Amino acid sequence: MSAKLKKLTLHVPADLLLRATQATGEGITPTIRRGLELVAAGGAYRNLRALKGKVKLQVDSESLRQDR
Repeated sequence: MSAKLKKLTLHVPADLLLRATQATGEGITPTIRRGLELVAAGGAYRNLRALKGKVKLQVDSESLRQDR
């Protein structure tokens, strides 16, 4: 892992942490990391949705359907 790591102390509701770790089937650190990834991805999707109708793409759907 070449990414710079940061050690954190978190205060989270015990029941939320239990439900989250049960949902992922993993430990606390991977579960928290996955949650942060989902939040970051949500922000990226929100930014993409803001571009809806503002970017003109020229795609020929017929050529995409042809096998090459």
